[in-house]
Amino acid sequence: MPKELDPELRERLLREAEGALDRSYAPYSSFHVGAAILTGSGRIQAAANVECASYGLSCCAERSAIFAAVAAEGPDLRIDAVAVATRPAAVAAPCGACRQVIWEFGREAVVLYPGEEGVCERTIAELLPAGFIL
Repeated sequence: MPKELDPELRERLLREAEGALDRSYAPYSSFHVGAAILTGSGRIQAAANVECASYGLSCCAERSAIFAAVAAEGPDLRIDAVAVATRPAAVAAPCGACRQVIWEFGREAVVLYPGEEGVCERTIAELLPAGFIL
């Protein structure tokens, strides 16, 4: 069962994701993305997207935050929630690669992302109904 986010924690995650926008490195697309994850230990890890001239080597904000959290907490990391923010404002659910990485660490994670009419809230299972399992 997905963990329910209380309103204060939900707003804090969204603020942390927005705060990470200023750390984005997006000289090619000018599309800045910030993400914040809530880990099972209660910690919040925020990060931004990082682009590269060899575009395929770029890293989305969601994966940047997850990888930093794994580096900080270790391989047993569990994700309870992910929040995403963008500049400029855009509908921006996590991409397929990020959905799979979120699934890897939090099969019941709640994902908050910008939608057409404000913040959308879905579980990762709704966004990735058949995640890859090895």
